[in-house]
Amino acid sequence: MTGDGSAGERGEDGAAVAATADEPVDPPVVLKLGGSLITEKGRPETLDGAALDAACDAVADALAGRGDIVVVHGGGSFGHHHASERGVSTTEGTRDADAAAAVHAAMKRLNAHVLERLRERGVPAVPVHPLSLAARADGAAGGLALPLGSTATLLGEGFVPVLHGDGVATAGDGVTVVSGDELVVDLATGLGARRVGVCSTVPGVLDSDGDVIRKVDAFAAVADALGASDATDVSGGMAAKVRELLGLDAPAYVFGGDGLVPFLRGEDAGTKID
Repeated sequence: MTGDGSAGERGEDGAAVAATADEPVDPPVVLKLGGSLITEKGRPETLDGAALDAACDAVADALAGRGDIVVVHGGGSFGHHHASERGVSTTEGTRDADAAAAVHAAMKRLNAHVLERLRERGVPAVPVHPLSLAARADGAAGGLALPLGSTATLLGEGFVPVLHGDGVATAGDGVTVVSGDELVVDLATGLGARRVGVCSTVPGVLDSDGDVIRKVDAFAAVADALGASDATDVSGGMAAKVRELLGLDAPAYVFGGDGLVPFLRGEDAGTKID
């Protein structure tokens, strides 16, 4: 599932060119902070402040010595709670404006927390809200069209775009959920990302014995070991993450909080999916 190609012109290497920039944007790092990492998923609208602070520290430190980064965060106990309560998921939509607005408002509240803590550390973070941009023209089972012009231009102007799981306009289904993992795939593909990281509460993709699988190159090899999330999650859990990341050209990594700093240094962390 890729974006609709509307990120503007592209250089010879396929990297997106910001609409107002004279030079192509350097291939960015796309980093997802899992909702289970930065919130307490069992308690509605509750941050894990220590984990969020640590993640924002790592991003700020990385930007002090390196270039572009796009951040995506999951819904955690904010979006997932409201979506589950109203029966909205990646496959089940709603035409109830109050329900759609409740999910989006919860995600904006979480996004505001993330933005605030990043900017406290000098990170020039700005929001990009998927509900205002993206659509599924072919229904819930269809691909996502995510215009990337604004994100590419923000990168070119020195900002750190911060996207999040959200509602998404869906033909025939009203509004469904778009997961942060799917956004990561579209961003990485459309912006020509050089590396992709998914930071969660687990140290990587785990086998049936609970040990980290260091590399995954086919879903069938790990399908039996991947189960559902143990907290309310309307976006598919680890199995969905692995499926999405396997479709990328860029190397992707799934890791826990301890792997964030090494990943941002350019090192391997957790499970490599390639």
